[in-house]
Amino acid sequence: MEVVVRELGRALDDERYGPGYFGAGRDPYDRMGLSGYERYDRDTSNANAAAYVLWRFFPVPRALDVGCATGFVVEALRELGIDATGTDVSPYAIEHAARGARGHLRYGDLLGRLPFRRGRFDVVSALETLEHVEPAAVPRALAELRRVTRGYLVCTIPSFGPNEHGPGGWFDVKVRPERLDHYRSLGPYYEGPVPYEDLYRDASGEPIEGHLTIASFSWWTKQFAAVGLVRCGRTERLIHPHLARFGLTKYWNLYVLRVPGVPEPADGRRPAAAIADVERRFGLDGRVAAPEDLRAVAETIGSGSGAAL
Repeated sequence: MEVVVRELGRALDDERYGPGYFGAGRDPYDRMGLSGYERYDRDTSNANAAAYVLWRFFPVPRALDVGCATGFVVEALRELGIDATGTDVSPYAIEHAARGARGHLRYGDLLGRLPFRRGRFDVVSALETLEHVEPAAVPRALAELRRVTRGYLVCTIPSFGPNEHGPGGWFDVKVRPERLDHYRSLGPYYEGPVPYEDLYRDASGEPIEGHLTIASFSWWTKQFAAVGLVRCGRTERLIHPHLARFGLTKYWNLYVLRVPGVPEPADGRRPAAAIADVERRFGLDGRVAAPEDLRAVAETIGSGSGAAL
């Protein structure tokens, strides 16, 4: 059955997530520093940073990365001793899996039914994934993420507006440049989603990187609540200083959710020697924090976050 599903997925593959999306057959620098796969490896994709955060704050045995692409996060998590699996809608990505992820990636459509039983995973991540779903389909996608986790969900989603638990977001490179002033004039209570015709476009006129849902932190929080997930503000506040250290504050708009009845995750206090070792192995100790990232975190969560850096 899995072979049939995989072959059917290949036949119906959305060309947006085929070879060209992952850089095949084009100039690797033609996206000018915007999101996407300009030079795609574990470091530039920030898979090392993502795996580090998941390992440090979610001391659980089993993880799933949804929208895993070629599985760099899965590979990194498995190196850290976590039984990690990945799933993606792109057969091309699955077939070109990173070496350490081979055999651990499966084809799966978030808008259908992922090939896993209910509550199979302790933590599920969807990193820069949910913005690729149309607004009307977001409830179905979130319900499926909720179905396969028995503990936690960690998402990064391009968002705008105020954020109760960390730095807020903005409209730049999310809406058309000529519409920026309009959206800025709507004030902090505009939730979105931004209409399709106003989404930021690439050189071919399509929504940049296939981003279809651009909405506010408050809108996304309500969507998560509607499927029974509780936002973990304390944990987000603990993680944000690390995102700033790695220069990711401006790129990753963070959401940490839990299933009702499950306590908030641990506070990230893994043994100091283990933390230092992972940061060195993954090259995170050499990251240089951007001053504006540090400032944004300090202004929004202050010095009382309790993060052990």
